[in-house]
Amino acid sequence: MASKPSIPKGTRDFSPSEVAKRQYIIQIIKSNFEKFGFQPIETPSFENSDTLMGKYGEEGDRLIFKILNSGDYLAKANASHLENKDSTKLTSSISEKALRYDLTVPFARYVVQHQNEIEFPFKRYQIQPVWRADRPQKGRFREFFQCDADVVGSKSLWQEVELVQLYDAVFTDLGLVGATIKINNRKILSGIAEVIGASDKLIDFTVALDKLDKIGEEGVKKEMIEKGINEGAIEKVQPLFNFTGTITEKIEKLSQLLAASSEGMKGVEELRFICENVLKLGLNSAVLDLDVTLARGLNYYTGAIFEVAPPKTVAMGSIGGGGRYDDLTGIFGLKNMSGVGISFGLDRIYLVVEELSLFPETVTATSKALFINYGDKEAFYAMQAIQKLRALGVKVELYPENAKVGKQFQHADKRGIPYAVIIGEDEMKTNSYAIKNLVTGEQVVIDFENLKSTLL
Repeated sequence: MASKPSIPKGTRDFSPSEVAKRQYIIQIIKSNFEKFGFQPIETPSFENSDTLMGKYGEEGDRLIFKILNSGDYLAKANASHLENKDSTKLTSSISEKALRYDLTVPFARYVVQHQNEIEFPFKRYQIQPVWRADRPQKGRFREFFQCDADVVGSKSLWQEVELVQLYDAVFTDLGLVGATIKINNRKILSGIAEVIGASDKLIDFTVALDKLDKIGEEGVKKEMIEKGINEGAIEKVQPLFNFTGTITEKIEKLSQLLAASSEGMKGVEELRFICENVLKLGLNSAVLDLDVTLARGLNYYTGAIFEVAPPKTVAMGSIGGGGRYDDLTGIFGLKNMSGVGISFGLDRIYLVVEELSLFPETVTATSKALFINYGDKEAFYAMQAIQKLRALGVKVELYPENAKVGKQFQHADKRGIPYAVIIGEDEMKTNSYAIKNLVTGEQVVIDFENLKSTLL
């Protein structure tokens, strides 16, 4: 008996309508990437293991999918292992390649490898799948797409200004009004740690501060004390517990709070430049907010940090994020190549757009009309019209069999095709077409020009 077919955990099949909706989002992201001057690149789905390993920390390394070498490597490796018991040698002899974990490290490898062909600053975008050996759960998959845009070879803060505008442009085109683009700066966080005299407690401090909404000021202070941050240090950053107001007001509060930290003040000035210019230029539908609790990628980002929250009516985690890194390519030997980049969370954006019913009705993978098949003569007449309509970019098809008419209409209905085109002897004699609206039931006889304008 044949086994029941299945797919690996953490992967998904997508139906025609789901693919059409995903492509709609990808097309909007892609067209905006290109509008902002980003150029597409693609990298292989798998890289040499040593390109990826050791770049994501211990946790990340565990989530990298290794690829077994082909041929009889396994048998040879096992024999070798029995002789010397060296697990490192065993791993390298049976797996020299791995599926890419993200698009950033392969991009760094690409820049270093092609540095003599690239014109810097280099603005690239990439929309490709990545793989992680993660525990599958809601909203977390082992195979998923990333949509990244990065600029390398420029320290100019105008890049950050443009990336905020890019987020705004994409979410505006998707109809996601009220997405919040949160911004912070790694230097601000270092400055706070310096002021409280607890650089080694930075993670504990920001994690606790991030819970302010949930457990309140006293709860946060209690957690900080439990983590070894003393009351005197907490007192110094008291303004952070009531960090409200406009972006300009928040920047002034930070300026006073971090006056004693040169690193912190650098961060304040960077934030001031980005935020003031974004606000002067204006955003279409997104909201820019300064969030001092934002601490993603602390061991990675060196300047601005971004995270995007969906409109408040939707309960969903971040739908995008990114930041400035000063030495992305250093891991491959090309020093001092500053870069900044952002990413769009395709799967989460899909769920938000779906929940808010923002997909246009026209987003569909189905045909606009089904030509009913009454026999070979009628089918040939239909195919002549179909050929002309397809040349105009209209999605139309002929039902392949001369089956019962009821079955053909049922097929159109199940496929969600909005029109049926009926051609009998009368239509062929008068060079016309009967078109039926399958939603309203209305049927009219028209010439080709009117058929064309109805279906275009």
